[in-house]
Amino acid sequence: MPSKFLSGSAPDAAPAPSPDGFRPSDEASGSDRPDATPWAASGAAPGAHVHAALTRTSSGNEDLRELESGLDSLQSDAERKHRIDWSRILLPVAALVVLVLIWQFYVSLGVKRRDLVPGPLDVVGQMGVLWNEGKLQEAMWTSLQRGLVGFLISVAIATPVGLLLAQVAPLRRAFGPLISGLQVLPSVAWVPAAIIWFGLTDATVYFVVFMGAIPSIINGLISGVDQIPPQFRRVGTVLGANRIQMALQVVLPAALPGYLGGLKQGWAFSWRSLMAAEIIAVGGTIGFGLGSLLDQGRALSDMTVVMSAILLILGVGILIELLVFAPIEKRLLRRRGLLAGSTR
Repeated sequence: MPSKFLSGSAPDAAPAPSPDGFRPSDEASGSDRPDATPWAASGAAPGAHVHAALTRTSSGNEDLRELESGLDSLQSDAERKHRIDWSRILLPVAALVVLVLIWQFYVSLGVKRRDLVPGPLDVVGQMGVLWNEGKLQEAMWTSLQRGLVGFLISVAIATPVGLLLAQVAPLRRAFGPLISGLQVLPSVAWVPAAIIWFGLTDATVYFVVFMGAIPSIINGLISGVDQIPPQFRRVGTVLGANRIQMALQVVLPAALPGYLGGLKQGWAFSWRSLMAAEIIAVGGTIGFGLGSLLDQGRALSDMTVVMSAILLILGVGILIELLVFAPIEKRLLRRRGLLAGSTR
């Protein structure tokens, strides 16, 4: 019997496995076998599929590296969040020290008399005297109480009014210009009228605070509502929200950045209005506040008292900003992904 080696053909070598684990003999069997390769049915060359597999593997490695770098970035962000940013403490302190040194240097030049421009040590000494007399504690407590109570009442009044004006177009067109005009009007202009209406009582002070804070909060809320994307309201409508639910659960949360800006401006206006009312309306049953302390220093021509009152008014405003509004604003911006690239 003739042997297959007599035909001159070389013996068949054992089929080498392919990179994907398939044998070439599997390709010849067609696509009906369970282990048939995909390119056998499609008629494509095995090399093309091997190249595609390698490309997928390379792309997968790149995706994995990107994922790892993203996780590392998130971890570093979390670590930075728990670390104390000393620059936020040291930089303001350094700026304050520089300003005090400039102040002291100007006083040491003798351009003005010390009774007209007292030095930092003179003012600090006067604060100590006022503290020992109890006037400093009384003035700060009275002004802080009035400012916080007046501001909270203003928020309670301005929030529903602002939502109503932002949601109802005829009301906004009717009263919007009036609200903007009241915001521009200096709050000190209301002091004479308030004294005539309410006399020298705390009602005069609170009325002036309301007229200074409420228009700013209303306009801030309206501005925040105007910046809401229309899709938010459409989603609320699709979900079946009524007008009250739409205002409280959709519009107000979405308008928080503008609303917070209005609250900050409202506090600034209320604090200014309070000082103006306390300076002008003195006597009667009106208590002794920082504005009264400032007016007392003016009446006595004592610049150390005047500077003490000015610095205390400034300090209270800065503390409220740093301890109340700045953390809330930073948290709000971080939750909405708006803090990246910010200088805060």
